[in-house]
Amino acid sequence: MTYRRWFVVGGIFALVGVLLAGFGVFYGNFSPRGYVTDRYTRASSHDIGRDAKAYTSGRAPSEVAKEITDTWQPADQYVDGSGVYLRYDDDSVVILPLAAGSVILLERLSTAYPRYHSTVGNAWAWGRGSTIRGGGPGSGK
Repeated sequence: MTYRRWFVVGGIFALVGVLLAGFGVFYGNFSPRGYVTDRYTRASSHDIGRDAKAYTSGRAPSEVAKEITDTWQPADQYVDGSGVYLRYDDDSVVILPLAAGSVILLERLSTAYPRYHSTVGNAWAWGRGSTIRGGGPGSGK
């Protein structure tokens, strides 16, 4: 093979690589938020103001939670009779039961934590590396 053919073959491989990378960027889901938006039905009637965007599924909250956590492991998880509460670095995914399935609420952690604190209590550590102050006299000051 001549050098020219090697350059052509190399160029073809480079082009295929660029196309695959572009496809991954535009059609991939690189976060729990992307995963939910790609797989569940948007339900704006269940939104909570501008903070929480709602999606629906015909499956039970525990099944939806398993689908999501099998793909995206949460930093913290809380489950009780009211639903499943997943905390990620920047986002929360709250899965609540509906008459026929589940509603999935996507929300930034900064607004979700105050909203659900009465439910999750201290089960969700706050933020990356837990920024909750405490631990006795003089700590966290």
